[in-house]
Amino acid sequence: VPTCVRRNTRLWLGARGCRQFRRVWKDATMKSLVVCALALTVAAAAPALVASQGQKPTDAEAVAAVTKIEQDGIKAALANDSSFYEKALASDYTGGTSRGTWDTKTSTLADMKDVKNNKTTTQTLSGLKVRVHGDLAIATYSTTYDALIQGTRYARTVLCTDTLQQQNGTWMLMASHCSQAAK
Repeated sequence: VPTCVRRNTRLWLGARGCRQFRRVWKDATMKSLVVCALALTVAAAAPALVASQGQKPTDAEAVAAVTKIEQDGIKAALANDSSFYEKALASDYTGGTSRGTWDTKTSTLADMKDVKNNKTTTQTLSGLKVRVHGDLAIATYSTTYDALIQGTRYARTVLCTDTLQQQNGTWMLMASHCSQAAK
């Protein structure tokens, strides 16, 4: 171990001792910085991780919530209740219809308000299955309806897939697609 002597506020170790001291000091400093940065990262991330885990519903709760949304959607269609769709559809919602067209949130709400050309007479839901993957849910089902849509009457059974995402604690319908079932 080299002897340390202070000369004019400098540490005097001699040529060999000085090199060893610098190497040891540099290694110790780098290790300290890495350990400190890692500790700060963990400390900063831990509260957010714990808080977000506390807010996630169980899969059973998510399935129940999505099932209710699907059932409430049928009730809203029968009642021509556009307020349900205003709340349930994401702002960038898209839906592929069994008529070969695309719907958006804006077009869906406009159709709901045009009761002269758009009215659901009957509609039933069957075979609903909901799968949950974190904050995403996929609902598959078949629905049979008799409705006037954009002035044309349709009576059919369709197979549908809805994709929902939980945003700020609320399940939002992001996208849907329905195809006419085989006869």
